[in-house]
Amino acid sequence: MQALTSDDTLRELVEARLRRADLRYTSGRRAIVEMLASAGHPVSISDIAAELPDVPRSSAYRHLVDLQGARVVRRIAAEDEFARFELAEDLTEHHHHLLCVTCGGVIDVTPTPAFERVVAKMVQELAAQRGFRPTAHVLDVIGHCASCG
Repeated sequence: MQALTSDDTLRELVEARLRRADLRYTSGRRAIVEMLASAGHPVSISDIAAELPDVPRSSAYRHLVDLQGARVVRRIAAEDEFARFELAEDLTEHHHHLLCVTCGGVIDVTPTPAFERVVAKMVQELAAQRGFRPTAHVLDVIGHCASCG
């Protein structure tokens, strides 16, 4: 997964979202956002702690909660113990996930245009049945990876 925004644009977007949530773009939050942007895949809190030893784990958890609330970060989890974090999709690119409930692995998958058209059509049909107007969708497939069988 590659970012669709430059570093400056990403910083501006994140600052604006945090400001709307009455939050500051602190050095800890900045470090986490930059780490997620450079990782290019969902990361665990352990990954964040290993990569950012100057950010205490308790602070990292609080920063992630704040960043989620400001729609900067998305939490991905098939099971709570295997939570992973990534930048919000509108800051990167549209993709889906395969989540292993055994090992906690997360595989990013970018759908083909044909697949995405079918999913979008189905989302529209489901939403129309309830008078709902969708603006986006996410698809997380939960199961077992090839290693876990």
